[in-house]
Amino acid sequence: MHPTKIIIHHSLTADGKTVSWGAITKYHIEMNGWRDNGYQYGIELVGDTYEIFKGRMDNEQGAHCYGFNDCSIGICMVGNFDQVGPQPAQLRLLRKLCHSLMDIYGIKPEQVLGHWETYELRGMAPQKTCPGVMFKMPEFRWKL
Repeated sequence: MHPTKIIIHHSLTADGKTVSWGAITKYHIEMNGWRDNGYQYGIELVGDTYEIFKGRMDNEQGAHCYGFNDCSIGICMVGNFDQVGPQPAQLRLLRKLCHSLMDIYGIKPEQVLGHWETYELRGMAPQKTCPGVMFKMPEFRWKL
């Protein structure tokens, strides 16, 4: 797989300074019946520092966005951005990760999408707010 897009998600769960990336992986395997976490990356607050977690390998097809799993890298930020916006430190780390992936794969800023935007690309009304109504995707993309 050669990714042409990066798709940003939120977990819809509050980030409580404890590692829940494992819980997301467990849910994807046990509840969804998948072989692994559906995302390639996760960003989560551990203690007082945001960390990047690895899910599927970059060359493995994800299971995070219908219609785009075979051409995208999925990044899930732990948090519910329908209730509260992402923290500046979390956005800085997301931006750093996106820059790295964009450099490696030749992905342009306009191909960094919020999950909800993929519905519009398929000619559908968005079914989700992901990565949340408090995550300002156009502003994030503009600053890449």
